[in-house]
Amino acid sequence: MIGVGIDFGTSNSAAAWYDGQRVHLVQLEQDDTIMPTATHLNRELVTRTGREAVLQYITENQDRIVELTPEVIARSAMVVADALADDPQSEAEIATSSVYGQPWVDRGMPGRLFRGVKRLLGNPAIKRLLVFDHPFRVVALITPVLLRIRHSIEENLKDRIDDVHFGHPVLFEGNSRERNELAFSRLTEACHYAGIDKVTFYPEPVAATLSFLHEEASKDSGRVLTLDFGGGTLDLSVVAYSGVEFKVLSTAGLSLGGDHIDQLIFRELLFPLLGKGEIWSRVSDGRLIENVFPFEEFEDKLLNWAVTYILNQNQYRAKVADCIRKGGPAAVKFERLDDLITHNYSYLVFQAIKEAKARLSNDEETMLDIPELDVSVLFTRDHFELMMSGMLRQIDEILDKVLLDADCESSDIDKVIRTGGSSQIAAVKRILEDKFPGRVTEHDPFTSVAAGLAIASYYQYEFREVRN
Repeated sequence: MIGVGIDFGTSNSAAAWYDGQRVHLVQLEQDDTIMPTATHLNRELVTRTGREAVLQYITENQDRIVELTPEVIARSAMVVADALADDPQSEAEIATSSVYGQPWVDRGMPGRLFRGVKRLLGNPAIKRLLVFDHPFRVVALITPVLLRIRHSIEENLKDRIDDVHFGHPVLFEGNSRERNELAFSRLTEACHYAGIDKVTFYPEPVAATLSFLHEEASKDSGRVLTLDFGGGTLDLSVVAYSGVEFKVLSTAGLSLGGDHIDQLIFRELLFPLLGKGEIWSRVSDGRLIENVFPFEEFEDKLLNWAVTYILNQNQYRAKVADCIRKGGPAAVKFERLDDLITHNYSYLVFQAIKEAKARLSNDEETMLDIPELDVSVLFTRDHFELMMSGMLRQIDEILDKVLLDADCESSDIDKVIRTGGSSQIAAVKRILEDKFPGRVTEHDPFTSVAAGLAIASYYQYEFREVRN
């Protein structure tokens, strides 16, 4: 008897199986058990997934000039000369022309990359995404990733699987009250297309708790609070346990994760080095015009590295080039911005941010180094925590909420588990230690959920929503 668990994450995915004695992590990449949750489609709709999808996107968009062309949305006709009233053979002269929409079609795009699709699953307004004139349902974009995971598991087990426990955040992103139900429906359909016939959904923080209790081989009893802080969401649970028996007392979740923090660091630390806030001077109709450079036109595309390539077209780069020609101290900043756009360095920038952020978990200060942009800036833990102050308040508040819903005080909690990559942030660790002194432990930040799901699958645990 085998239990199988799939942790389909916003940024990364993992899978595991359990044989009743030991948890086995599945190698999803050639040299890693963690796989980027990514799908790439080229113009022939050939699909790549995981690390290969990300590398394909980076390679094909480096130094690529983007030219968006208008799309014909209608044809118009206008009579420019009437027929002669006294000549039955004459005809009215009609001029026809095409009506063009806004220029948004990238005819030269080699392929589309999709990351973070998990965030869209609970949004009823997003039904289809256009991929080279082909409308793709959200389900179709995640199916290849699930198919690859299924194949990897079966290669590992040397047997077919048709029954898995599938992790989910406490609350999917979105404003709809039915967001979880919609997300479950879409994931179930995608799993069926991927050849997984039976899917049992299970909360990610509860799965991480099971993994911890199994690893500790706990024979005692008590209450455990789990904080699972990943790339897309923050999820918590409070579980009462006695030996192998357990009961979920409460769960809570926020749409807050490591990806949001990385964007915050990019915005606060790097935007000023790329020209944000600088004055743009130019002459128009013989008059000198000075105003703040319209950096807001660039921000969203810089913060979402999968679409940064769109900035590599004249309507954006002409403004940057004009600021470079003017010279002066600001020219260096705009040269960086031009290099980032031209060479599509946004993904590389985010990788540097993630690495610097990780170093601050242990060090008081570090250097954020991006040699491609000639950037080396001091990044201190104090500055980082100041940036995160609003997020840290949210974390503190949701900890209070999950305790209140469990009818517990902080003193009633015997163990606290922190898992997920973002749980390693020093300020997060300090919040937990202040509330639960001496009771906090880290547990397999990137694989605990997959392991716990495999255990839940083995014992066929089902989760019923806690009503608070």
